[in-house]
Amino acid sequence: MRHTPRYLMTDPDEVKRLIRGNPWATFVSPTRTGLVASHYPALLVEDEDDIVIASHFGRPDEQLHELGEHEVLVIIQGPHDYVSPSLYAPGDLVPTWNHVTAHLYGIPEILSEEENYAMLTRLTDRFEDHRAHGRHLSEDEEGTRRAAKGTVGLRMRVDRFDARAKLSQNKSPEVRENITARFAETNAALAAEMRRVGEAQH
Repeated sequence: MRHTPRYLMTDPDEVKRLIRGNPWATFVSPTRTGLVASHYPALLVEDEDDIVIASHFGRPDEQLHELGEHEVLVIIQGPHDYVSPSLYAPGDLVPTWNHVTAHLYGIPEILSEEENYAMLTRLTDRFEDHRAHGRHLSEDEEGTRRAAKGTVGLRMRVDRFDARAKLSQNKSPEVRENITARFAETNAALAAEMRRVGEAQH
């Protein structure tokens, strides 16, 4: 990503928060035959001080990615949206795109069959626990274990990350408030991120 110091996210806890809130990730691998990308959920492993994620690939994606053989890039994309210059002061005509994004780098560790099933259970519980009549793998462990054999689990300790929160920090407080108010109507998650950054600057 473009290196603009005012947009840098350097706090690992902020990156963890981004992963929690935006678990649909893009996995990019530099394989022997070229770049390969796939999309899977990424679960933050909460009992770690470092940033550690767990996920799973559907077979045979793990072979296409040569999973575990080299470093991969995992892209976490948070709230984002187009910013029209109509929200700026008169005469300011250049539009932009606000976003919160993290690039995570590490070498995945392949999980055992049992570890993979435990991870899939945690992943399912994460999204089902808050739903009315949520369902869980434990309701049919024999059947869901058979289905789990079609996946390969992974755990990745993030060795380094490159993250940005580009949220109109280069604009005046009045313009930032105008942009935030507009997004509050159309993109509440992005408006919330802009408010967090604004509060941190004061």
